[in-house]
Amino acid sequence: MSIVWTILIGFVAGLIAKLLHPGDHGPRGFILTTLLGIGGAAMATWLGQTVGFYRPGEGAGFIGAIVGAILVLMIWAALTRDRNRG
Repeated sequence: MSIVWTILIGFVAGLIAKLLHPGDHGPRGFILTTLLGIGGAAMATWLGQTVGFYRPGEGAGFIGAIVGAILVLMIWAALTRDRNRG
């Protein structure tokens, strides 16, 4: 059941991040939006543990997943910016 929750929370976090991030550079579709949210949660957990916000074994919450997904979208936009201009 935890995998289902991870997918559901990842999708919702990815969807909210795509709504909050300006521009049209993000990945499209259910699977990529879900992966965006899951990747954002993983990034937020890693950054939070590195900085000291979270203890080892403690994960980021829902807001952290959204912030992490926005960071992933910003990286995605920076990497795909040059390809969109040409």
